[in-house]
Amino acid sequence: MLDKLDLNTKAQELRELLGEDASSPVDIFSLANQIDGLTLVFYPLGENISGMCVRDNEIKLIAINSTMSYGRQRFSLAHELYHLYYDDESGFNVCSKKLDSKSENEKCADQFASYFLAPYKSLRAAIKKVAGKDQVSMRNVIALEQYFGMSHLAMFWRLVSEGYLSPDKLEDYSSGVMSAARHLGYDDKLYKPTPVDLQKRTYGYYLKQVEELRQKDLVSFGKIDELLLDAFRDDIAFGPDEERKQGILNKSSSMVIINIFFGLTGIPNDIIIKIPCGEEDKGRIFRQY
Repeated sequence: MLDKLDLNTKAQELRELLGEDASSPVDIFSLANQIDGLTLVFYPLGENISGMCVRDNEIKLIAINSTMSYGRQRFSLAHELYHLYYDDESGFNVCSKKLDSKSENEKCADQFASYFLAPYKSLRAAIKKVAGKDQVSMRNVIALEQYFGMSHLAMFWRLVSEGYLSPDKLEDYSSGVMSAARHLGYDDKLYKPTPVDLQKRTYGYYLKQVEELRQKDLVSFGKIDELLLDAFRDDIAFGPDEERKQGILNKSSSMVIINIFFGLTGIPNDIIIKIPCGEEDKGRIFRQY
């Protein structure tokens, strides 16, 4: 059984650790980039995987499925932060897209993510503001998810868990969400995936390591470019002007998420991980080189 009080406490502790207050909406991607030693990868991980987390004494890697909506990516990152900081069961987690029928550990990560993005007291205050004493409406759900930056389903199920909505409302509350948000004057970014040309990107520790190699002149310029291309960072390797001239290079055919990070760590050569990803990478064996 989920210990919601403990999970809410953990979410508040992590917000404080990362320099956030206990109630405000968070820019979770900026927060993640401040975590020491963390490499954050955005990549098309297929239809069934929302994200993954790899950690041990030397590795901190989180990958997010960039083909999912921006709101879902925010939730997925918060979910993976639970695995990074509080999961004692495994150092390697591949997480399902579904928000139901999960293991107890995955349900804990989902609940933590919900509390991290929408703290308990803050959500109650926001509900009182938008709905008063009335039944929470579709319009109210959209207002809440826009304020806290959560996917529509994540906010719906959070409201169900708090007793504000009934599960049987799911179908009624899930139709025409983006259109309704637009008509209510909201930006529709929350409901859209990352633009295709930006769906493969690496941030954080890996890039800092590459920059250190460059500054110390430890490898050739060609090797620096290769490392950047391995991380899908054509924009850094060539610059935006050159990028427009040559077109976006896509190295996904030869490099993959796990390779990116393991290439700069001491992970044994026999580690092999199979992950279903985008169409061009489906079924590929992901391994370091």
